[in-house]
Formats: sequence, structure tokens, C-alpha cells
Amino acid sequence: MEGMFEEGMGGGSHHHDDHNNPCVEIAMEIHKVETPPKRSSLQKLKNKLKETFFPDDPLRQFKGQSCKQKWLLGFQYIFPILQWGPHYNLNLLKSDVVSGLTIASLAIPQGISYAKLANLPPIVGLYSSFVPPLVYAVLGSSRDLAVGPVSIASLLMGSMLRQEVSPTLDPILFLQLAFTSTFFAGLFQASLGILRLGFIIDFLSKATLIGFMAGAAIIVSLQQLKALLGITHFTKEMGLVPVMSSIFHNTKEWSWHTILMGFCFLVFLLVTRHISIKKPKLFWISAGAPLLSVVLSTIIVFVSKAEHHGISVIGKLEQGLNPPSWNMLHFHGGHIGLVLKTGLITGIISLTEGIAVGRTFAALKNYQVDGNKEMIAIGVMNVVGSTTSCYVTTGAFSRSAVNHNAGAKTAVSNIIMAVTVMVTLLFLMPLFRYTPNLVLGAIIVTAVIGLIDIPAAYQIWKVDKFDFVVLLCAFFGVIFISVQEGLAFAVGISIFKMVLQMTRPKTVMLGNIPGTHIFRNKHQYKDAVSIPGFLILSILAPISFANSNYLNERVLRWILDYEEEEETKRHSDLRFVILDLTAVSAIDTNGVTFFQELRRVLEKRGVELVLVNPVGEVMEKLQKAGGANDLLQPNNLYLTVGEAVSSLYSTMKVVSSSQV
Repeated sequence: MEGMFEEGMGGGSHHHDDHNNPCVEIAMEIHKVETPPKRSSLQKLKNKLKETFFPDDPLRQFKGQSCKQKWLLGFQYIFPILQWGPHYNLNLLKSDVVSGLTIASLAIPQGISYAKLANLPPIVGLYSSFVPPLVYAVLGSSRDLAVGPVSIASLLMGSMLRQEVSPTLDPILFLQLAFTSTFFAGLFQASLGILRLGFIIDFLSKATLIGFMAGAAIIVSLQQLKALLGITHFTKEMGLVPVMSSIFHNTKEWSWHTILMGFCFLVFLLVTRHISIKKPKLFWISAGAPLLSVVLSTIIVFVSKAEHHGISVIGKLEQGLNPPSWNMLHFHGGHIGLVLKTGLITGIISLTEGIAVGRTFAALKNYQVDGNKEMIAIGVMNVVGSTTSCYVTTGAFSRSAVNHNAGAKTAVSNIIMAVTVMVTLLFLMPLFRYTPNLVLGAIIVTAVIGLIDIPAAYQIWKVDKFDFVVLLCAFFGVIFISVQEGLAFAVGISIFKMVLQMTRPKTVMLGNIPGTHIFRNKHQYKDAVSIPGFLILSILAPISFANSNYLNERVLRWILDYEEEEETKRHSDLRFVILDLTAVSAIDTNGVTFFQELRRVLEKRGVELVLVNPVGEVMEKLQKAGGANDLLQPNNLYLTVGEAVSSLYSTMKVVSSSQV
């Protein structure tokens, strides 16, 4: 037996040129595998719940504080404005006024545009840019997030509600359903934060979101061709085919006045956007361009009386602040299912966008954004908004980027923006009467083009082809089927991928790195060599009911492959199967049964099952399962693979010597 090995792991001196296998150091010190300290079932449950719902340990700051200080910290936790408010000064105010006025110049035209995208009266977009930012300034934890209506949520709400109710034939009911959907969206968002269930939105993977956003951006842009071409009879469907069909079937309605003017403003807005991307210090150019476009186009239409030449205008807008809308909320009737579904989907999408934007800019400025607090802030903001004539709002990426670049220091920039919108609502509404719809279309197209992230898609293609398939499913699903069904399809594929990883965990064969006690994946490390008589496997996932049968079959397949390979090399028979459990973080009862059954099958073959480094929970459950079929006997349990091979190889030598 000794002559089969060459010098390798430490002190062995036997050598054989035919087989490039390491010798195992027999005199290696063997360490005992420690049993984890005992904990009651209640302690385990408490720890599990804490890690699931309180991974950020929000109560840590209260430890060792006086009663008065605990109350103060509690109020500061609920209302973050109490943390930075007392230290607010004139220098901060100067920065916030500049950024607040800058985002207001963007928020006013975007608010009107996005409301039209949601098939709502344009004034509702301005209402939604007044109340929600004030609520967020008190409850939100991001300094850079600029709050208001966003394109994707507007598109989703408009398209979902329009499936059952026409915004033109029944505008009052449509408005009531929009406010009710907003209420449920806010309720759902706040509930996720209060119950600390934020991990639910993590089911929207990066690939899903990039594909969904790009598809939605294209659908939104195509919808604006109605305004940019001057078409009056336009399809109500959202898919690529019906929209393109509607455009080319209604060529007689195309208005060259509208096309010329719309194209000019679209080019102007795209050029200003390009300048600001290339030179971020010139952010104010793209920030002010939409409002400048609105002013210029309104003057042109008013002076040239262009509304009489086929250019459609917004028309009269009501003056005054948000009227209460709590009496317009519908919690009964035939449309309750529709508003619940719309609220849920728009709530999840807007929440995901808001938190992602908040975290992006927090990382740039090196401060923390509390996800659960953000959910509560955005949720309360939408619940309050639904009772004050607002529809779904969240943190908008384009406005937040402008807010960040303009030097916003605190959430006061949102308050400045809201005050500017308030002044507009009170005194400037008549000025928008002659604003052409084409300029709103151009503003929307310019805003949503930024949602098409080709570099990120290319990066996903390079890193993970399956994720890229998910991205494409979301993209094409949104374009060819519908916005919500495309999203659902992509989420379904992402979950399928996750289930696949759970049910088909990875197992690898380990070999020894010559000259060391280290064992590594033979596929990755070409120098790693097998040791005759040993099959060493590493399981790289928790073992549960979902994968125990697969693992059983996979290990037996490894054994068959090993035996076939050894027959061709005429090596010794398989004596030990060593399972490295370092990466197995948990097992359930099916996992325990897997080990027991595998041991029985191996014993019939005359092979011993050896376990290496079972972690706390795994060790505990295997101990409890003990009995006649105890898996944790000293000669079957080792701390490292090196120690297991060293110890077992020495027993093999003793047995072979006695047989000789």
C-alpha cells in the first residue's frame, strides 16, 4: 500500500512514479469537532426572527440610555427630521434653496406630463408634487431623494385601470379608482416597513428591473407619438404592434405643424440632456430645459394661435391647492379587485425605484438609508396623498440626480420644491392654458430614455447568461404582451432560477494540492490529485426536502464514476466517502434522513461515510437524530478533510499490513 504514493503532504517519504498521488502524513494532529452550545427552541426561534425581520438591529441605539434619551431616540427614529433639524443652518439652507428651485423647474413640467401618461387630469400631477414631498421631508431618511410622480408607476396605473374603466367616458370613476389604488399602494408600502418585510421587494432582481425599465421606456416613448404626430384617434393598447399599427393606419391625422414643432423641442431636450451627461457640472442645463420648453412652446402657440392649426393644447387648469379626496376613495363595489391589484403592483415598483435611487445617492455621499424607514415614509406619503388628490409618488431618478448635482444637503430641498409648486398652483395656472401636448410628450421621451441602460445590460450578459435571459424576458414581455404581464413573467423566471439553485445544489470532487494538507475542487485546481480509496466531495448548499433526493442520487453517481475511473487505472477499491459540510449552513429532517440512507447504502458496498466540519445547526440536528444509526461517531467525524484523510489512511495502512 505504501508504495502507491509519492511524497506530498508533509513527512511521508514513500514514492511511486506511476501514480501522481500525495502521501498522507500519518502523524498529523487530529482536532476534535466541538458540539455547539445548547440553546432552547425559544432562543433559536427568537434568533431566527431577529435575523429575518431585524437584520439591522434597530434597537441597538437604545441600549444603556436613560428613559428620556430613549424617548428622544424613538421620536428621532420615527421622524428623521428631528435628527438633523436642530443642527440646520443658513449655509445648508442656501444649498437646499438652489437645489429645491432647480428640481421644481423639472418637477412642474414632469408632473403635468406624467399625469397625462396615467390618463389623469394634468393638475393631479402638480397636486402630487406638492403634498408628498412635504410628508417625505418629515419621515424620509434620504438627503437626495426628490419625490413626485414617476413615469413607470404612471404608465402602470394608467394602463391597468384603463383595462376596465375608460378615462374619457367615465373620468370621475377613473379618478376615484386612481386615488383608491394610491391608498392601497401606500398601505402596502407602509405595512412592509412596519412589519419589516422589505425582503419581499428583493424578488425583483437587477436583471428583471433593467429589462422591465427598458421595455417600459420604449412603450412610454411610443405612446408619446400620439402627441408628437398630432394623432387624435390612437389605440388604447400598450403593446408595440398595436401602437405601430395605430400610427401607420392614421397617417391622414398626422399634423406637419405638430411634427415640426415637436421634433424641434425633442432635439433641444435631448441635446441638453447629452450636455449634462457629458459635463455633470452643467446639470442645470438639462434641469431647466423642460420648463424653458414649456414656456417657449406656450408663447409660440399663444402668439401664432397655433391651436387653430391642429396643435392640441392642455387647456384650462384649475387654480388652488389640493382639494381633499378622502370622500372619493372606493372600498366597495365591483372594482375593488382592480384597485387592490393596481395598488400592489404600482406600490412594489415605485417602492423598488425609490429605495434603489435613495441607496444609490447615499452610497455616493457615504451615509446610510434605512430601507424599512423608507418604506414607511413612502407608504405614509402615498396614503396621505390619496386623501389630498394625489396619485402614486416615489423618489424619481432624474429629479434626484438633479437634486444631488445641485448640491442638496437635506430633505429641505423637497420642501422648497413643494413651496414652489404651491405658488404655481395658486398663481401661475392660467399660464399653462396654451401649453401644447407635444412638448409634454417630448419631455416624457427625454426623461424615460435614461431608463434604457445598455452598459448594465451588457455587463449582465458578460457575467451571467441566465440573468440576461431574464432581462430579455422582462424586456420583450413588456413590449409585446403588456407592462404588468411582462414584469410578472420575468419575476416568475427569476423565482424559477432561485428554485433551481435550491433543488439542484452544487457538489464538487476535492483533490489534494501536492505538498500541502489542502484539498480543493479538482475541476478548478488542475494540480489537485485524488487519493486512492477516498472519494472526497463538498456540498455547497443547505440540505432540505427540496434537494435531499437529488443529492442522494448525485453522490451515488459520483461513486459510480469513481469506480469506473479506478477500474481503468487499476487502483485500490473505494473505502471512504468523505463529505465536506463546511458550506452546508442548515439541514432539515429530510437532510438528516439523506445522511442516514446514504450511510446504509454505502455500508452495503463496504464503504464508510465520513463527515467533515458540520456547522452548529447541522451538528445539533445530527446529534438529536443519533440512536442506532449515529452519524457522529469519533471515527466518522473530523474537523478538516486533511485530518480525516490522514487519520483514515493510517488505519488503511494498519489493516493492509495485518492482512499481509
